[in-house]
Amino acid sequence: MEIVSPIPDRGPRTSNARVGLLMTGLIVAAIAFFGMRGIEWFVLEQSLRHRFPKVEWITTAQLAACLTDKQRQPPVLLDVRTEEEWNVSHLPGARRVKPNASVEDATVGISKETPIVTYCAIGYRSGALATKLREAGFANVRNLEGSIFQWANEHRPLVSGDKPVTTVHPYSSLWGRLLSDDVRAPLRK
Repeated sequence: MEIVSPIPDRGPRTSNARVGLLMTGLIVAAIAFFGMRGIEWFVLEQSLRHRFPKVEWITTAQLAACLTDKQRQPPVLLDVRTEEEWNVSHLPGARRVKPNASVEDATVGISKETPIVTYCAIGYRSGALATKLREAGFANVRNLEGSIFQWANEHRPLVSGDKPVTTVHPYSSLWGRLLSDDVRAPLRK
């Protein structure tokens, strides 16, 4: 005797619908847990890692530890942003490098063995420079994960000139959404 199910087999369509429903549920749960900004950061970081596969990354916590460790040579910090962005704030001790600068212009006075950390607003411009530096033989180059936006969101030290500040240039209204309200400088028009 054969047992016949009262529910007909609908094949792969049912399976696809279940996977779609599961994915939708996971996305909703992630947004509820991490918030929209967290999801945006996650997608952005994955995109940057895919775009710059040869780049090594350093977290903000790791960089902060490197900068306070008296037993190690501190890295040279290369800020790859515009002068307008730089003037609002930058990491203490950083050197500004024009976006799209040549390796020669970016590394004046820096040996190929010197530890270097690049950063910009979110990591794209600095990722491009880090790639060029590694291709030119600079072996100890890392890009700051989350760049200055993440650094500022964690309320780490920033300066303008030699004065401590707490805000960052938002680059644009779109990208500025990744900055917490308390660290986002006004966007000048």
